[in-house]
Parts: sequence; structure tokens; C-alpha cells
Amino acid sequence: MSTTSTSGTRTDAAAATKTDPSAPERPRRLRARTLDDKLSLLGATAGSLALTWVLYGKILPFSGLVGFLIVWYVVFLLMYATVTSLSSPRPVVVDRVAGAVVMAGAGVVAVALLSTVFYTLVRGVPVALHWNFFTKDMSGVRPTAPMSEGGILHALAGSAVEIGIGVLISLPLGVVTAVYMVEVGGRLSKVVRTVVEAMTAVPDILAGLFVYTTLVVGLGWPKSGLAAGLAIAVTMVPIIARASDVVLRVVPGGLREAGLALGASQWQVVRHVVLPTARPGLATALILGVARGIGETAPVLITSGASTFLNLNPTENTMNSLPLFIFIGVRSGQPQFIDRGFGAAAVLLTVVLLLFSLARWLARPKV
Repeated sequence: MSTTSTSGTRTDAAAATKTDPSAPERPRRLRARTLDDKLSLLGATAGSLALTWVLYGKILPFSGLVGFLIVWYVVFLLMYATVTSLSSPRPVVVDRVAGAVVMAGAGVVAVALLSTVFYTLVRGVPVALHWNFFTKDMSGVRPTAPMSEGGILHALAGSAVEIGIGVLISLPLGVVTAVYMVEVGGRLSKVVRTVVEAMTAVPDILAGLFVYTTLVVGLGWPKSGLAAGLAIAVTMVPIIARASDVVLRVVPGGLREAGLALGASQWQVVRHVVLPTARPGLATALILGVARGIGETAPVLITSGASTFLNLNPTENTMNSLPLFIFIGVRSGQPQFIDRGFGAAAVLLTVVLLLFSLARWLARPKV
């Protein structure tokens, strides 16, 4: 009798909560896991690890860490699916197994990325601790010279000049292209959007070949930092245009309608309403484009070529860059030059990580 009364009380309380508008609403946690789910995952992990150790290392004539991990993961999926199916329906089993596969893929990517970053920093940071590494170039420095001689000043300056040229060209072109696709529209805008999306997947060496055949071979320009900057701009334009297109689409249409209702022209609305509203997103698009262009090697190698001296004039002589310095250093075969290449790679990796962190900070949701 008491059980029935308690059940009725709970039912009445639940009904009152549903009908009472003043009752606080609690969102349902879609990804919440019960104790049974956690124990199933833990048991399948421990059981599959023990079974794989016995089969792989004691019974079967196999060895090797990579093979052990692959066999263990397959056994884990089979055991996890079996244990989950004992207390859950088939859709839940499929969901749990798919989640394990996705998490494993993300883990593999994370391990590969972190191992690359860690290995580069371990090899490169000791080299970058030398002050002359940032204040001197490699003119007159032998490949076997100690780390107290020479540096990457010419590569740093070359990358800055070439990226500056690329930004001056790609930023207005990318933003104007995005404004045309979003604000103007029409049949031609679909063609432009298709071309922009296709250019984001074009190999970078094709941009270098395009500038080389057009300007260096066709017009007789010398190999220089200007040609390299133009090639980098070709690779940056689709990135900036695509990212700016996404940002401008996020701007609420009500702002445009309010501006037009006040009597402003479409260009005035774009200039004074749309672009200022999308300014943080446009800054993010620019940073993403710079992060893409600063790592280009093939376009610089084709259109400018490597050098060992400091050159700040983009219209004369060759101009080196950080990616090209890394490429030549690693291919040299000299241990000292390879270490310098890793030092430059650590600097370049740090710059790119800072740029992406800045892009994430600018794109953060405003509270």
C-alpha cells in the first residue's frame, strides 16, 4: 500500500512539474553514461588487453608493438560489442562501437600530431637558443660550422617580405570575392564560388609554376621575392575568400534590412554594417591565409630560389624563406646544417601555432 502511495506521489509530482510553467527546466544529458556503460568499457578494455597479451605474446609466434596494438584494438571492439549487447539493444551497441572507432581515429591523429611537434621542438629548440641564430645570416658560413656561427635572419626577413606581398594582394581580392558571392549573388557567383572551392585543393607547386611561366619566362622578370610573394598570394586568395564567405554569411540579414530601410545603398550597407560586423571573422580569415602561405616551399623554390645572404629588396636577387631554408638544410646531409633546419622548423612551427591560436581566440563566441 505504501509502495502504491509513493508511486502515485512521484507521478503527481512529475505531472505537476510538466504542467507548472514556473518549474525550472533541466536539460537532458544526451551523452550521459550509466555505471553499466562505464563498467562495460573498462571491462572490455582490461579483458581485451589481457587476452591479446596471452594470445599475441605467449601462444602465437608474433612480436612487435604496432601489431600488438592493432590486434588488441580489434579484440577490444569485438569484446566491447559483445558486453554491451548483453544489456543494450542493437542501436546502442552500434552507437558505442562507432564512438569507439571515432575516438580511436581522433587519438591516432592526435598522437601523430603531438609526436611531430614534440620531435621537432626537441631537435630544434637547443639550436634556436643561440642568439646568433636570429641575428645573422648564412653568408660565408660553411655547412660544417658550429651553431655559434650563422643564422636564419635572411630566411626570417624573406618570409616576412614575401608574406607581406601576399597579404597586400590576397586580402583585398579575397574579401572582395567573398562580398561578391554573398552580397551581389547571381549566376556568375555560383561559378566564382566553385572556382574558389576548387582552388583551395590545387597543389601549391602549380601556383609557383603559373607565376614562373607567366612572369619569369613570359615577361622576363628575374627570380625574386616579388615573384615568390605573387605565387604565395595565389595560394592565399582562395583560403581568405572561402573563410570570408563563411563569415559574411553569418551576419544577420536583419542588419542589412535595417540599413536598407534607413535609405542606405547596398554598398553603404556593406561598407558600414556588414564588414564592421564581420571584422573579427575577417581577421581570422586573414590569419588562416597567412598560416597557409608562410609554410609554402615549392612556389618559393621555383620563383625565387635559395640564398645565403640577407636581401630586403623583393625586386632584385633571390630571397630565401623559412620553409626553403628547412628544405635545403634537411637535404644537405651535414649534421650541423640538419640541426639548423630543425631549429628553423621549430621557429616556423611556433609561428604557425601562434597564428592558429590567435585565429581561435578571435573566432571565440562573444559572451
